[in-house]
Amino acid sequence: MQFSKKWIAGFVVTQILLVNFTFASDDQPYWPQFHGPIGDNISTETGLLSQWPEGGPELLWQAEGMGEGYSSVSLANGLIYTAGNIEDQTVVFALNLNGEIEWQSKCGPAWTQSFPGTRSTPTLDNDRLYFESPLGDLVCLNAQTGKQLWGKNLLKEFGGENIKWALAESPIIDGDNLICCPFGSQGSVVALDKMTGETVWAAQAVDDKAGYATPTIVEFAGRRIVLAMSGQAMVGVAADTGQLLFRYEHLTKYDVNALKPVYADGQVFISSGYKAGSEMVKLTATGSEITATRAWESKDMDNHHGGVIHLDGYIYGADSSRNWVCFDWKTGETKYTDRGVGKGSLTCADGLLYTLSEDRGRMGLVKPTPTGHELISEFTIPAGGKGKSWAHPVVCGGRLYVRHGDLLFAFNVQAPK
Repeated sequence: MQFSKKWIAGFVVTQILLVNFTFASDDQPYWPQFHGPIGDNISTETGLLSQWPEGGPELLWQAEGMGEGYSSVSLANGLIYTAGNIEDQTVVFALNLNGEIEWQSKCGPAWTQSFPGTRSTPTLDNDRLYFESPLGDLVCLNAQTGKQLWGKNLLKEFGGENIKWALAESPIIDGDNLICCPFGSQGSVVALDKMTGETVWAAQAVDDKAGYATPTIVEFAGRRIVLAMSGQAMVGVAADTGQLLFRYEHLTKYDVNALKPVYADGQVFISSGYKAGSEMVKLTATGSEITATRAWESKDMDNHHGGVIHLDGYIYGADSSRNWVCFDWKTGETKYTDRGVGKGSLTCADGLLYTLSEDRGRMGLVKPTPTGHELISEFTIPAGGKGKSWAHPVVCGGRLYVRHGDLLFAFNVQAPK
């Protein structure tokens, strides 16, 4: 059978259009930053398994070559992004949905001291990818090719010092800006032009070093506020101007404030490990001033860095004594403590919690209810990964992604149709 050149050309154009349509369609898995599209670590996916088979859900693939690191994954445009140490370099990776590496990009020297490896999760914004190394090297990459578009060192630029276990925040997008928290002498929280890396504003310095937490942007009393954790406090900064609004002291051993602030109804939940415990902070607006005061506190959860989920008026997360804890959001009442799979991190999808232990590689499927820690199913991820399982799990596109050291696993958690 023969085809005319005109028909062939039309066929090729049609296929290109179809490819482009698929590339930009809503069917592509989308988890563009640490803790998901709106930063609450709650997936909107439905139709997932409500119980896992014995031995766990199907392992679709196992990828290796990510290097040392605790970076989680972000997903968009048919690619999966993460990072790790390769020899003495920090490297960002893009994998396709089959677990094959599409590109890798060096982003400065690696952190090789205590707990070597990357911490930050890549942040995607349209065709650009942003990543911050433990040493403060911030890069903007082409998301499809990995080519570096701009870069700078946040600590050098803003007069900051690195911290005991190195920088761990994931930068976040705010409109045309990229928000970072170097806590240096030339700026505590800063906004950079996401296209050029130029400084838009730098909030007043405070006498704190950086924390380990990713910032949160909220709306309160008609104002947009960046909530950021230094090593010694939570600060509030006007997102549009960089004005420092408040500093609320929250001290912990080793200055480890690693939990991303969790906001709802004019209140902010913060928690830190090493017996520092948890606090609910109430925001109050008086004219142009914003003040922060304690609403309640509890020592029943000292969340290290595994994160918490706020769902239906309750907070779920692990404490440093390896128990899983549930608080009433309004009152701080402890609803339960339970061993579960052991201390670790979590995410939420289709109304269930996915809990990952940091030591044993155990994944748990938990019904979020204040009446008790209802562990529906559990399984152990495959062996081979080194170090702690500190990368937060991600559920996206019907899959559960678990990073452990050099390895990345993809499990099928989609319910049969």
